[in-house]
Amino acid sequence: MRTVLLTGFEPFDHDLINPSWEAVRLLDGVQLDTDVRIVAGQLPCAFATAGECLAELLAEHRPQMVIATGLGPGRSDISIERVAINLNDARIPDNRGEQPIDTDVVPGGPAAYFSTLPAKAMVKAVREAGIGACVSQTAGTFVCNQVFYLLQHALAGSAVRSGFIHVPWLPEQVAGRLPEPPSMALAAQVEGLRIAVLAAWNTPVDITETGGQVS
Repeated sequence: MRTVLLTGFEPFDHDLINPSWEAVRLLDGVQLDTDVRIVAGQLPCAFATAGECLAELLAEHRPQMVIATGLGPGRSDISIERVAINLNDARIPDNRGEQPIDTDVVPGGPAAYFSTLPAKAMVKAVREAGIGACVSQTAGTFVCNQVFYLLQHALAGSAVRSGFIHVPWLPEQVAGRLPEPPSMALAAQVEGLRIAVLAAWNTPVDITETGGQVS
């Protein structure tokens, strides 16, 4: 059985849920083909421990594809990220109270890594199902970007394709806020991620869309 590893984050700060984990955990065990299944893993929303947890999941499952996911506050679409940068610059503290400013994710590492997923094909497939999706050119500088960068760094030069997807808030997370931020129902997020993963698995990567590291 071949494996696609999906990761989502634990709830952040005062939130009781994180939509990235809520969606990913509902896809745990889903089969994309007769010999391909999804496994889900949760990551801490903490600079000091997220990378270690990711490395443990990679070693445990030895996946053929990896897609990390995280919450993108204020986003209305499922956002397929294109590039991770070698920079931690936290606007707010993480769940351990740590707030790195202008530090490298990997000291001496490349300035950036591109996703090795077929981003535009994934967006097209999700949109055709009537679910909002877009290609995003920035994963920020918080723990999401750190995990994305560490993932691409760990798998650089391997045959394992990987990348990152941001998902919106859930409607219940924004209810009562004025003006009400964008959100997306959990069922739509789950289906959108499933379709995106399937498209990534079945679509050969256009080398013009990716390219590994950026010096």
